[in-house]
Amino acid sequence: MNIHEYQAKQLLKKYGVPVPRGGVAYTAVEAEQIAKELGGPIWVVKSQIHAGGRGAGRFQDDPQGKGGVRVVKSVDEVKANAAKMIGHVLVTKQTGPKGKEVKRVYIEEGCDIKRELYLGCLIDRATSRITMMASTEGGMEIEEVAAKHPEKILKVAIDPATGMQAFHARKLAFGLGLEGKQVGAAVKFMTTIYKTFVDLDASIVEINPLVVTGTGEVLALDAKMNFDDNALFRHKDIEELRDESEQDPAELEAGKHELNYIKLSGNIGCMVNGAGLAMATMDIIKLYGGDPANFLDVGGGATRERVSTAFKIILSDANVEGILVNIFGGIMRCDVIAEGVVAAAREVSLHVPLVVRLEGTNVDLGKKIMKDSGLPIMSADNLADAAQKIVKAVKEAA
Repeated sequence: MNIHEYQAKQLLKKYGVPVPRGGVAYTAVEAEQIAKELGGPIWVVKSQIHAGGRGAGRFQDDPQGKGGVRVVKSVDEVKANAAKMIGHVLVTKQTGPKGKEVKRVYIEEGCDIKRELYLGCLIDRATSRITMMASTEGGMEIEEVAAKHPEKILKVAIDPATGMQAFHARKLAFGLGLEGKQVGAAVKFMTTIYKTFVDLDASIVEINPLVVTGTGEVLALDAKMNFDDNALFRHKDIEELRDESEQDPAELEAGKHELNYIKLSGNIGCMVNGAGLAMATMDIIKLYGGDPANFLDVGGGATRERVSTAFKIILSDANVEGILVNIFGGIMRCDVIAEGVVAAAREVSLHVPLVVRLEGTNVDLGKKIMKDSGLPIMSADNLADAAQKIVKAVKEAA
């Protein structure tokens, strides 16, 4: 689950992470009032959307204008710039060409920036540990730094038995070239970030930029936080921060039915039971020249209704030109899958090629249900056969 920058800063502030003062505004008038309360002489007006690269982004109705993060020097400028952002569509590298509508802005006090650094905390799958990363290249996307200057990325893997220690933070602080009281401030900052990450079951905490001010303070000038969806039952207060307007409608609907769905950019819809099998299915579609339109795991105990809903969600994507259903029936019974697919195909008037590969519990019954349905469902003997058939069918239909 993602949250907005201002929400992330509110959470970090509760844990003692130093952040600039600011407030969220939904109208230009509210932005003006917040600016007056903060006092000047410099303010920053920040568009709040779930996407990075806001500062370098451009608004659809003003592509040659300023980006989604603007430094201004008067209350009137705060109000004017907020009006140009709220209700307008911001396009960044992460939003794609459609962009995202800005529904709120964050008004923040300016600060005396001497250095911009990067700090990130995430789970490293290679070491199975929480890892803290730092770089002197603050303000840049970490992927770009990794590609161009990998030597400038510092990492420490933290043993979960001991947690983050002061020596971990000092290693990063010295690597960033911090000196004097900056080191102590950075150590406190980093250990607090680690505690926040663990306590809130975060999947990433990214501070970019982390700034050092003229007085030696270390501040989170920006903040990004994502959370493990599977742990949200422990954090009802965080779940309440969810902004459904920022989520893909299909992904939001899937979540309501306990379906693991992620939209991709291809044209072959996938419905599979099990995350590993779903990944393998997408890989083999690519192997045979196709392009998956989604990741969709219906889970091991899906009902006919849930399978039917999954099928409809796949077809709600206008880019889908064919569907591959790949089910290995262990806990999941193949006849239940078949009933759900047939019911959904009839309800939505199936208009794209459909290939189904079933194996496991009640497979013969499942195949009979599909055969007797009278629908143009192509059966496959194995996964390779299924992938080849759907890729061929989609190309022929095109």
